[in-house]
Amino acid sequence: MIPKFVQPFLWSYDIDALDLRKDKKRIITNILNLGTSEATDWLFNTYSKKDIKDCLINPLPGEWNKKSITFWSFLFDINPKKSTTRFLK
Repeated sequence: MIPKFVQPFLWSYDIDALDLRKDKKRIITNILNLGTSEATDWLFNTYSKKDIKDCLINPLPGEWNKKSITFWSFLFDINPKKSTTRFLK
């Protein structure tokens, strides 16, 4: 179940229809791009470090803010695959 305080970061999705397992890449991407500290705390308690790193290494094309992916990649000490990375402006 996705808590109410995370909903603003997934505003264009039906929260009740999202599946924590099937939609994890979408959920992780949106929260790391837009989330508050409360939302990221929930994210880190919900998903494994491996799941989060996978979203950073293999980003959804065109979904990441360049500053956000740079920040999180630095914190997790990883490099996103350049060939698939397109950033929002």
